[in-house]
Amino acid sequence: MTSLRRQFLRLSAGALAMPVLPRMARAQSYPSRPVRILVGFAPGGPTDILARLVGQWLSERLGQQFVVENRAGGSGNLATEQVINAPADGYTLLQTAPANTINATLFDKLNFNFIRDTAPIAGTMRTFYVMVVNPSLPVKSVAEFIAHAKANPGKISYGSAGSGTPQHVSAELFKMMTGIEMQHVPYRGSIPAMTDLMGGQVHVMFDNMATALEPVRAGKLRALAVTTAARVPAVPELPTIGETVPGFEVSAQFGVVAPRKTPPEIIALLNREINAGLADPKIKARLDQLNGQITVGSPADFGKLLAEETEKWGKVVKFAGAKPD
Repeated sequence: MTSLRRQFLRLSAGALAMPVLPRMARAQSYPSRPVRILVGFAPGGPTDILARLVGQWLSERLGQQFVVENRAGGSGNLATEQVINAPADGYTLLQTAPANTINATLFDKLNFNFIRDTAPIAGTMRTFYVMVVNPSLPVKSVAEFIAHAKANPGKISYGSAGSGTPQHVSAELFKMMTGIEMQHVPYRGSIPAMTDLMGGQVHVMFDNMATALEPVRAGKLRALAVTTAARVPAVPELPTIGETVPGFEVSAQFGVVAPRKTPPEIIALLNREINAGLADPKIKARLDQLNGQITVGSPADFGKLLAEETEKWGKVVKFAGAKPD
């Protein structure tokens, strides 16, 4: 081999390695300062609790503080926009909630496109809903409910935590897939809606099992079915809505995203560490308390799920003609 050829090969190898070395160094040095995890809702809810669990785990694993900051407003849009407009360096992250995939269609004019402008890191948890009715309603199954609603068109009302909330779009998806008529009664939060359901002011609600389980066990509500694709081990006696309405499935998806163009090596590092946390027995036990099912996967897996959910709820929001409160 001539000296000129050897020199060319050395230079070529060096050129190929050059882009890799800065990326490796960047991943090894991250994080070198505190990282913010923004939550678009007030403290205390499942989105906030999940962010704090993830943040504490990452702080312990990566040696820097992952600080949760609550930026409530605009159904989560305020925090989302702040993260999207932050530097794409891995130091500002967003704890996602179901609202992110619903808001894409619910709000006519947003200053961002959630799917386009974020980089998915990891899915963390999904929770499910349960279809509950006031015990005075003469139905004990989803099939009986559908028959009763069709026999009494427009006379059935359902409560929700507000326009565009998961409770709202879940009921609208049920309407869309069954062809029944129901009147929407929005409330400012799940608790007042549930209170009126128990009082008989509304007839049915699709709500988180964590909220509905106690009044169901107390006999104040009747559970008809869960919204997941398969039966839930915690309540195996409850059928799925899909057993009566094929294809029906609703679950609330949570995870973590970063601004678009965040370095892929930082995304990969965070994905790996979050997945490790989801395998930790203490975190798994805490998620069980939230009635959450762990969703481990790659950034691409989470991105695909977010895109599918955005498309799904877009159709439902248009069907319902829903507008933000």
